Amino acid sequence: MKILRLFDYISKQFDEGPLDKFVGSRVDGEWKFYSTAEVIELAHKLSSGLLETGVGPGDKVGIVVYKNRPEWVIADLAIQYIGAIGIPMYPTISPREYEYIMNEAEVKVCFVGMGDLYDKVSQAQAKVSSLKEIICFDRQGGRPYWEDFLNDKHLERVHTFSESIKTDDLATIIYTSGTTGNPKGVMLTHANIISVVESCSGLLPVKRGERTLSFLPLCHIFERAVLYVYTSIGTEIYFTGTDNLGGENGDLASVKPHYFTTVPRLLEKVYEKIYNKGLMLTGLKKKLFFWALSLTDDFEHGKQYTGLEAMKRKIADKLIFSKWRAALGGNVKAIATGAAACPAKIARVFSAAGITITEGYGLTETSPVLTLNHYYGGSNKIGTVGVALDIVDIKIDDSEGDYRPGEGEILASGPNIMQGYYKQPEQTAEVFKELNGKRYFKTGDIGMFVDGPNNKKYLKITDRKKELLKTSGGKYVAPAPIEGRLKEDFLIEQAMVVGDQKKFVSAVIVPAVDALKAWCEENQIAWTSISDIIHHPKVLEKYQQAIDEVNKDFSHIEQIKKFALIPQTWEATRNDGTEAELTPTMKLKRRVILDKFADVIDKIYENT
Repeated sequence: MKILRLFDYISKQFDEGPLDKFVGSRVDGEWKFYSTAEVIELAHKLSSGLLETGVGPGDKVGIVVYKNRPEWVIADLAIQYIGAIGIPMYPTISPREYEYIMNEAEVKVCFVGMGDLYDKVSQAQAKVSSLKEIICFDRQGGRPYWEDFLNDKHLERVHTFSESIKTDDLATIIYTSGTTGNPKGVMLTHANIISVVESCSGLLPVKRGERTLSFLPLCHIFERAVLYVYTSIGTEIYFTGTDNLGGENGDLASVKPHYFTTVPRLLEKVYEKIYNKGLMLTGLKKKLFFWALSLTDDFEHGKQYTGLEAMKRKIADKLIFSKWRAALGGNVKAIATGAAACPAKIARVFSAAGITITEGYGLTETSPVLTLNHYYGGSNKIGTVGVALDIVDIKIDDSEGDYRPGEGEILASGPNIMQGYYKQPEQTAEVFKELNGKRYFKTGDIGMFVDGPNNKKYLKITDRKKELLKTSGGKYVAPAPIEGRLKEDFLIEQAMVVGDQKKFVSAVIVPAVDALKAWCEENQIAWTSISDIIHHPKVLEKYQQAIDEVNKDFSHIEQIKKFALIPQTWEATRNDGTEAELTPTMKLKRRVILDKFADVIDKIYENT
């Protein structure tokens, strides 16, 4: 079957043999699943209901939920079937941001999940003249409920509209969270997203009927594109949240997934828990744990071990690493990570333990994948974001900056590149560049190609163009690689490098509290509170040692001269009325952090 529209993927799945368990989530503690046939039927009936409310081709329909759920898939299909355009939104944004997005997109109807979402969208509705209906995915005290909109009055019209939709029609507008200013609406067609889905489907190590776990937000193009890949392959999709992943009764243990996607922050947290458990061991068990961990230091994909070295790794796998895999359900073949840079140490440790990490790279504007480390064929190089998809042409442009040899801004061309920013022609023009008669998207990321397995070129991200620091001495410093190395230390939860227009580079560091507690206990340092302990001389000395180790990997200009520990963890959401320090995809909001901790940073540079 030729795929021309995104909703063709579920038709493909049905034609190849409908699944009894296609999409499911926990309801009152029990897994409830919808079959392929049920999803198609409900989506058609919901399309009919949307037509009844006055939604038609080209109209905008919002969706916002806190946790992935089957109803999101049904609503997404219902919107597509009638040629309407989906506007997925993050649940953590403010009513002001909902107001901005829905006014610009002229959203007519918005689906909402549980919690305060109805109230937030309703608050914005007073200033959004186009918004006629807010529909709840759960029964909420007489508020409009999605099942009440199901009908079969207009199924013929639904079919007519579906047949008329072209592959180059707009499928969705996704508003990027950004780190500054108002969000921009990225316009993606069916063809844009399909090109990525088709290129990636054969690269995932799952097959029909196997189990996949989905907890990254579907409002982000990363997880949404993966959802279409899962649909095409025909996997069982278990929707869940990050609050119930681990533990004996967690979803990893109960679902026993074969594959899932994540962001580096979650992998870092899993590693911190594993490491902290190792610190709590005693005697021979503790020695074995850290001996096994040390064997991961030189891991590279495709590296062969023989003799004694091979025997050591078999023993480590049996005694230590097999337990790690069991904690993830015992069936995980690989985990894909994206949205932010994955520290090489994290990818190395998990992959060495038999849990292959495949890091990729892309942007909302590129639907999203540009490059990917492959599971099959050994085309995986730790410390890189993989090789370009076969549909993508990537150039390294060094014409507009002071770069090292081989380095420059990453430009991309291909069928997956967005149509532009909605109602923003000037901003659209700014992010495209003509090279030899070909139109390239300017990613704003800096990178270079390096050699890797199978004689392929692997893309290495070195920084964000807009995040380069320039010291008062006129030297440019890329903060991201330094921050990545800092976070490889088990005592460091988060870190941001500072030093723009300053004499030297410094760092603001958030300690990993559990790891620091364990270290203090091991070193007979009485724990009072995180606010107090970060000033303890021995603790400061320990962090200085960590920084000294990181500094070895960088030039004199890039080395961290001073640092400050802060007790507050940076989050993607805040309930205290202040702006969050991270974007929904866990990237640093540097402007916010610089503002919030201006006094801390000023103190670093006092008398310099």
